Amino acid sequence: MSIDKTAIRNAATVIVLRDRMTNPAILMGQRGAKAAFMPNKFVFPGGALDPQDADIPLATPLPSVCHDRLAEKAPDGMQNALAAAAVRELWEETGLVLGVPGDWAGDVPEDWQTFAKTGHLPAAEALQFVFRALTPPGRPRRFDARFFLVDASAIQGDIDDFTHATDELSHLQWIPLAEARSFDLPFITEVVLAEVEARVTDLSPPDSVPYFLNNEEASLFLRLRGYPMPDV
Repeated sequence: MSIDKTAIRNAATVIVLRDRMTNPAILMGQRGAKAAFMPNKFVFPGGALDPQDADIPLATPLPSVCHDRLAEKAPDGMQNALAAAAVRELWEETGLVLGVPGDWAGDVPEDWQTFAKTGHLPAAEALQFVFRALTPPGRPRRFDARFFLVDASAIQGDIDDFTHATDELSHLQWIPLAEARSFDLPFITEVVLAEVEARVTDLSPPDSVPYFLNNEEASLFLRLRGYPMPDV
């Protein structure tokens, strides 16, 4: 199936944070030199939604405030798909499991078969929606990305075991939060890092979420906060 390079694709990105009260570190990897989008950059695991993600049952739901914020300025009913995509992308790119032990009922979609073989069901209760960004016009790929913060304590198994990861990201590693800006990062990742730093000691999901909206007219910093936003 060909991809429309001009289309804006919905995407989910996962920021896994460990040792937040002592020596906070985040999980990042490096994109390939030949990647069409952000080559060579260090990024968080994540990617575009798959059509099957909307139909994936979640063992536990998103926090209610995150569910509500995800609904703002978005098509109806995307919350499940975004949460499922976050779990799937984390698994594919790092080999880490965000889920609960359990058996799948019925046929497992192709993109989820390796996850299902771990003996887990995807779970969303640990995902905290903390940032949203729309890629500026003119880029080779455009994504409407939702960033989810998750504490490493919610990961099943060894959080240092990346043996089941695909090769989409190389040099997977836990980077001390204080050192992350010394790496080659996309601009938007640096912006998101500031939000993560502000939330290190706050274990609750945010009531409002920054939204970096880039369209043909302007680049705007908005906030998703539970009441109607202006049309832009």
